Amino acid sequence: MSSVENFLKHELIHQLSSDEIDLDNKSYTFYCGFDPTGDTLHVGHLYLLITMMRLQKLGHKPIALLGGATGMIGDPSGKSKERVLLTEEIIDHNLKGISKQIKKFIKIEDGAKIVNNMDWFKTHNFVSFLRDIGKMFRVTEMMAKESVKKRLSSDEGMSFTEFSYQVLQAYDYLYLNENHDCNLQVGGSDQWGNITAGTDLIRKKNGNKAYGMTIPLIKSSSGEKFGKTSTGDNFWLDPKKTSPYEFYQFWVQREDSEVIKYLRYFTFLPDETIERLQQCLEQEPHKREAQKTLAFEVTKLVHDEDAVNLAIKATQVLFGGSLDGLNDETLLNIFKDVPSIECSKSSLNNQSFGILDLLSSAGLCKSKGEARRLIKQGGVYLNNQKVSDETKMLGEEDLASDSIMIVRSGKKKYALANFTN
Repeated sequence: MSSVENFLKHELIHQLSSDEIDLDNKSYTFYCGFDPTGDTLHVGHLYLLITMMRLQKLGHKPIALLGGATGMIGDPSGKSKERVLLTEEIIDHNLKGISKQIKKFIKIEDGAKIVNNMDWFKTHNFVSFLRDIGKMFRVTEMMAKESVKKRLSSDEGMSFTEFSYQVLQAYDYLYLNENHDCNLQVGGSDQWGNITAGTDLIRKKNGNKAYGMTIPLIKSSSGEKFGKTSTGDNFWLDPKKTSPYEFYQFWVQREDSEVIKYLRYFTFLPDETIERLQQCLEQEPHKREAQKTLAFEVTKLVHDEDAVNLAIKATQVLFGGSLDGLNDETLLNIFKDVPSIECSKSSLNNQSFGILDLLSSAGLCKSKGEARRLIKQGGVYLNNQKVSDETKMLGEEDLASDSIMIVRSGKKKYALANFTN
């Protein structure tokens, strides 16, 4: 089975511009575009990055195009209203952040490149660009693009600025074709209109053969945009914005109905391994082995093995595992949704704050009397260790990390105490 056939079989490719595309016997220099709308990429970009990795492993040369120029316009594809325009300073800052992340996925030492389209657009004269490039486009064809039709039929409409985006992206492909021998563009399925605009421009301008390939737009099983939190924020690839623990949790919580598909999309596991995980899912779904494997593989890819091992350890904490080796940041991420209290660290030094005080202050018990009874019944845990002494006074040795203690009543009722100076 050819690579194209394999990709199509597993729905890793959505659309091809030509049956001539042969990933096994022909050589391609391909490009993927990234507009700098933020200073970090997010989970929604991840499949495109992994596709670049797959193609590079097959021997093709990737170009990551950063939209320093097009980012000032904003791609209307998939958007119901006009983007907020960014300043040059913000775009420059964002470019540095995403460029650093892209280098983790494609190998510059093996011929991959990262380019910025501002490098060629900044030298263009508006009138000469319209004369030389604009005349190659027909308005009727541009208006027939799906991304344009949707916006034109909406109350928001579309400005000429966004309408011109497909011309700019098409020129990117032409420039890369003429200057970097690029002959394949890869993007999400919502980019099909922009991609075919580029292949048409290359054909009209220099007669070269150029191709397009799209990957499926991934949505959750509920049909929502993939990689969003419950509050609408993204799961980011930057560990400062989304911790490895939160990132791991995102993947381990995938639905049974979608996890096998995601194992094919987001990992490099062989077919036989994924088929075995599918059998486990069908026979012993409660073990969630497929989800755990997915979370391990993707978190290791985006971060590293140390980060994923720490995320697994942090996950085990919620099931009574040891808190040893976890820092303040990790514990705050694990227990961000539980009640928390601020306490003075000096109370630990003079041992004026006891376990009964902690239970009542944290709201796990209505009174110290109730707290005593709960301890006698064996239902109180400090840092996941059972407490049997109701007279226990807390000291710095009871901290789970630099500043934090975790107290639990029963199996699942947690509270966090943050001891600050």
